[in-house]
Amino acid sequence: MQDEYFAVWIGAWPTAIDWTAAVVNTVVTSTLITLSGYWHYVPRTESLDQSVTAQIEDQINLYFAHNTAFYFAENAFNIRNEAYDDMLWVVLEWLESVKFVNEYSALRHLRLQTICDWHGTQYIAAFSHRARVFHDLASRGWDKKLCGGGMTWNPHLIPYKNAITNQLFISASVGMYLYFPGDRNGSPYLANEERGSDHIPAKPHDQRYLNAAVEAYAWLKHSDMTNELGLYVDGFHITDWSQKNTTGTGKCDERNEMVFTYNQGVILSGLRGLVEATGETEYLEDGHQLVRNVMNATGWKGSDEATVNAADATWQGLGRSGILEDYCDHTGDCSQDSQTFKGIYFDHLVRFCQPLPERFARRDLVVLHRQSCRAYGIWAEYNAQAALQNRDDKGRFGSFWGNLSATITSVRLPQGAIDYRNHKDSLRTDTWNRMPVSEGFLSQLLPTIERKMQNAHHGRRKFEANGINDKGRGRTVETQSSGLSVLRASWELNNL
Repeated sequence: MQDEYFAVWIGAWPTAIDWTAAVVNTVVTSTLITLSGYWHYVPRTESLDQSVTAQIEDQINLYFAHNTAFYFAENAFNIRNEAYDDMLWVVLEWLESVKFVNEYSALRHLRLQTICDWHGTQYIAAFSHRARVFHDLASRGWDKKLCGGGMTWNPHLIPYKNAITNQLFISASVGMYLYFPGDRNGSPYLANEERGSDHIPAKPHDQRYLNAAVEAYAWLKHSDMTNELGLYVDGFHITDWSQKNTTGTGKCDERNEMVFTYNQGVILSGLRGLVEATGETEYLEDGHQLVRNVMNATGWKGSDEATVNAADATWQGLGRSGILEDYCDHTGDCSQDSQTFKGIYFDHLVRFCQPLPERFARRDLVVLHRQSCRAYGIWAEYNAQAALQNRDDKGRFGSFWGNLSATITSVRLPQGAIDYRNHKDSLRTDTWNRMPVSEGFLSQLLPTIERKMQNAHHGRRKFEANGINDKGRGRTVETQSSGLSVLRASWELNNL
């Protein structure tokens, strides 16, 4: 992912778009957390292998340098003018970096008995400030005039309250409560009177962030945004909304039945944060139920590999034969957005499955949480092995992880589903175009097929007749980040 797709000289992934680059950078940081966790597996009473320690430190410093380079290369100004979900990916991105720097610096103090902070701590203030700015910007998407609450997806389109924007808002808000260390940087607030001087400085563990997360999840849970399989569908329009009638029915009553893998993932990190912040076990129970719903929707039959292989290879709602899959995977025509989705799911599954704090009152739940997550590790490992088997001769992951030698039957979208993530023309239908949207904005919002092809990596080889993973955009930085995320999930969950 970094050797082939990251351009050191500009500090970015040239073929990524703004939000997928933020996700890829988050995956880099998450992987550094796992890599630094090597010290957790060696008892303090045992001496460390100095050569191994040096190798790990070299790798961490190498990829953290990419992380900081991207801080300066990220097109923050452009993202400020995009959809609210794009802004919230940035919040999660830099909160993850703050979390990594703090954890790694503490581990080095403990293991190496150093008196100096790790050099990465100098960036905490910058990372924190960007997270704060983008959370404040995205918070403007919360709206109570329609549907009684919820985040609006995109200020440039008609109101659409979708799962991903609300899940991101929950995860980002509780993350700000737990990990944001405060911010004394006044830019750009000094020139922004409507935000008020009370935003300078910002304090850590601000109750308003936790309140926002609690309110947002309460709204999402009762929004009727899950289908008969217990999976989150994409979202709601408001019937009869128009520029002349800006309330319409005022209700979320026009549901898009489309299901994506990442809509089942981001909420998991939000639920894990809410458990830690409030101590309420309801959030933990909801998270585990959703994970089981996802596994069931892949056709997972259990830990017996023979049982899995003998499972019905037909579509089960979000995959088949135990392997997670988006609708576009089996045809090889996933957009740049969708190639990122499965990696997002596994990244947030790992966050959900982190051990509960020692101070958590219910010790039985602490144990049950760990045991349940280790059981998910068997499923994650099965998916990781499937992803590994579908790499090309250069070791690059594809978007489809299923059995390429099997007969892959096509699947139909659910009735009432609009796949606007992979078919941008749907944004020109009456469902979406009740307010003026320029062609230029549509091209920026969802890249055209031609742009997708141009952004495909330079080394893609000519695909064979059955080469699903080499069709369309082919093997990209987004498919590498998804492959890396599922490998990390397998490792983390099986080593809890």
